[in-house]
Amino acid sequence: MSVPASSAAAARERRPRILAIRRDNVGDLVCTTPLIAALRERYPGGHIAALVNTYNEAVLAGNPDVDAVYAYEKGKHRGEARSIVSVYADRLRLIMTLRKERFDYAILATPGFAPRSLRLARLVGARHVLGYTEPGKAHSRLDIALPYDREAKAHEVEQVFGLLKALGIKGPAPATRVFPDPGVRRDVEQALSRLGHGTPVIGVHVSARRENQQWPAENFAALIRGIAKLHSARFLLLWAPGEADNPAHPGDDEKARAVVQSCAEAPVLPWPTEALSRLIAALSCVTASYAPTVERCISPRPLANQSCVFSVIRRPSAGGLGRRRTSCCSRRAEISRT
Repeated sequence: MSVPASSAAAARERRPRILAIRRDNVGDLVCTTPLIAALRERYPGGHIAALVNTYNEAVLAGNPDVDAVYAYEKGKHRGEARSIVSVYADRLRLIMTLRKERFDYAILATPGFAPRSLRLARLVGARHVLGYTEPGKAHSRLDIALPYDREAKAHEVEQVFGLLKALGIKGPAPATRVFPDPGVRRDVEQALSRLGHGTPVIGVHVSARRENQQWPAENFAALIRGIAKLHSARFLLLWAPGEADNPAHPGDDEKARAVVQSCAEAPVLPWPTEALSRLIAALSCVTASYAPTVERCISPRPLANQSCVFSVIRRPSAGGLGRRRTSCCSRRAEISRT
């Protein structure tokens, strides 16, 4: 769908005020950074902001493409000491602040129709709302609507970036980018140096929320031992800390301990990711990464400096490693070292 005439006029000024809304998980916001980068390239004098949640906001820390990041806390993420009333009171104050910003555009940066993001966009009073619509349906509050193809075999990055064609922004999507905290990165490097120097660092993340993406500890341990037998490498063991039965934030402390104990002869650095900044900094130090995933119609996207990504494309049997593949991606995600 083309941009309305009044909206096109704002775009021609090249100083539009744009709010990108992405209220999902960490990886989803990472997949939105190319859209933000492309907006900055097209509108260097514009005001580009992001509305995210407190769970994923660290993804945009230090990102020069963003002028402002606004984060609200989801009710399910509040601590035990905080009431649900205070959560929604803070959200109301945030919405009032955003209304004063007078955004020209709110972009629902999600593959597929996002009704909750649409509601937020209208609450903040954006003049125009750009997003995907459900096939065969019209949404009166979504005035720049693009049809979403559920059968499209495209990576989430391409799907989100595709929204920008309504603003005349086309071509290949830029790389995804995150910016590690320099101090945390130094901590990782110093810890890895105690395991040796000059050898590749392989990141192995053992946590996954979905049951069909989970591997038992013995499979991870077998993978690490197998690689260590064939190659000289150091291993960075990553996991979400906590107990597995925590209903709000289940963790994998027990699994990580079991992996470390089973890989006593391999150079393994345990690195729990209790803060997102620790995960980002850790991934900036690795040469290759591994994480189990279900089979999807997307191509894997290595992080910067990673030569390959190992991924499980079928759920493994209890007694085996399952079928694996190594893949390289021509356009890599970037983790800035500055």
